[in-house]
Amino acid sequence: MYRYDEFDAAFVRARTGQFANQVERRLKGEISEEQFRPLRLMNGLYLQLHAYMLRIAVPYGTLRSQQMRKLAHIARTYDRGYGHFTTRQNIQFNWPRLKDVPVILGELGSVEMHSIQTSGNCIRNVTTDQFAGAAHDEIIDPRPVGEIIRQWSSLHPEFSYLPRKFKIALNGAPHDRAAIRFHDIGLQATTNGDGAIGWEVWVGGGLGRTPMVAKLINGFVPHEHLLAYLESIVRVYNRYGRRDNKFKARIKILVHEEGLETIKGQVEAEFAEMRGGELTLPQEELDRIGAYFAPPEFLSLARYAD
Repeated sequence: MYRYDEFDAAFVRARTGQFANQVERRLKGEISEEQFRPLRLMNGLYLQLHAYMLRIAVPYGTLRSQQMRKLAHIARTYDRGYGHFTTRQNIQFNWPRLKDVPVILGELGSVEMHSIQTSGNCIRNVTTDQFAGAAHDEIIDPRPVGEIIRQWSSLHPEFSYLPRKFKIALNGAPHDRAAIRFHDIGLQATTNGDGAIGWEVWVGGGLGRTPMVAKLINGFVPHEHLLAYLESIVRVYNRYGRRDNKFKARIKILVHEEGLETIKGQVEAEFAEMRGGELTLPQEELDRIGAYFAPPEFLSLARYAD
């Protein structure tokens, strides 16, 4: 189970404080709803027909009991006693009052949760297989990689205002339990002939009004170069994705209209420049993040055997 480090805690506190000030200015009428819109969207707050809706991230779909109790408390105290778990491992509260949202975010921060980048044209919550970390057939536990992607993508200075929302899913086992081919980028763990772990990268999937199945853009990206390859894809999308029509702004449309080979050529050119640079994943950082997901001490069943 991942736990915040010092940077995470300070980062979420700072964002909560900033948004509290923005909410106060909105309530006082110092900024209009149109001016408030991009600010609230970056903090997971939507304006629906009758009320605001707050979407809270559950990165890679993992919750501990303390967090579940906090969500229940928020539902009872600030909403109507219930929430809605989404297909992409978030939870939504549909009736919070605007003045209570900063308080809710503070409560979430106390149990290492947040709503950052759960809406808006940015990289959304990273999702994984529901059995991640516990399945016997895993090639790799995808949760530490998902956490690294979360850290890389949070408030990324180049990718905060993409042409449209952008979704990434990872699957660590041979059988796809994360629906990776229905995401903007899908990552499938694999091994090469030497037994080294890497990732198949699928691009251009999605549902909605124009459902499409992702296409394989690279059959093996080495583990340590995954971030550089992801950045290469998103840079190409950010450069060429349409901004004139939101219904044609997703990367699936770009891949469909330009062709996979054209997009792949652009991505590989970016990757050639970035490979081996500052986005290379050092093993010590992988080990540090992985240790945060160490399982608890389990009882041995041998003691109960006949």
